Amino acid sequence: MYDVIIIGAGPAGLTAGLYAGRARLNTLILEKVMAGGQMVLTATVENFPGFPGGIKTAELIERLVKQVNDLQVNIGNKEIKQVVKTDNFVIVDSDLKEYYSRAVIIATGALPKKLGISGEDKLAGRGVSYCAVCDGPLFKEKDIAVVGGGDRAAEEAIFLSRFAKGIKLIHRRDSLRATKILQERLKQNKKITVVWDAVVTEITGANKVEAVKIKNVKNKEESVTKCDGVFIAIGVLPNTGFLNDFVKVDDGGYIITDENLMTSCEGAFACGDCRKRPLLQIITACAEGALAAFSADKYLENHK
Repeated sequence: MYDVIIIGAGPAGLTAGLYAGRARLNTLILEKVMAGGQMVLTATVENFPGFPGGIKTAELIERLVKQVNDLQVNIGNKEIKQVVKTDNFVIVDSDLKEYYSRAVIIATGALPKKLGISGEDKLAGRGVSYCAVCDGPLFKEKDIAVVGGGDRAAEEAIFLSRFAKGIKLIHRRDSLRATKILQERLKQNKKITVVWDAVVTEITGANKVEAVKIKNVKNKEESVTKCDGVFIAIGVLPNTGFLNDFVKVDDGGYIITDENLMTSCEGAFACGDCRKRPLLQIITACAEGALAAFSADKYLENHK
């Protein structure tokens, strides 16, 4: 029996593990893929306090994992399929193994949104990607399309410019949502061209990406742009489908909590990108992870 089980090892889950470990709670973190969450989708973190000039993402993850492990908090590689509340919590993994805990912290993050257009699924892994850091080196001296207009899309385009011959950043509006400093870097990068007021309607190619079909949202004109890769960065969807009716979620699938991050199920807390919040950043995920662990500790003290 654990005091608390944390589902997810992104920045929120790792920070929750750090604070739970410091509170001397018997803690287990369960992560289905690898520690880091969506952090692994970017090469460098530039806006984390205390690191002027930024820090390599791999190094930041390594440091967080070491902090957690130094407190004897283990990270298990398991995909969770179900969470049930009885007298305590029963957490079931994909192998049907059961874990028991007095409290649970859900920090399962989010997954990249898809465009939902023809050719996207067919050519996934054959030119369609959701991770520039993962696949960027494969497109050396190639032409690339990046879809999106926020920070993530700008970061993807800038990173890909290290490898690509040319990049078209396709955005459905006439202005970007990315932070000003990223917009400045985009303007200064001669490899990147922004295609305004446009949406991608189809990704074409027989066995790999060959082109994208683009439609102007204002004049409805359609065109075809040849490219070797399409990187999609249009936002995220919370990774909460496995919870079913365990806790209340909003219409977008984000977990609803109170100010102490407790969900509709007493003793179950949520933090990070699986919870609705206005700023999806590593620092806000870490802050919520700390609060979730603090709240779980207080809950356990009151339910001995």
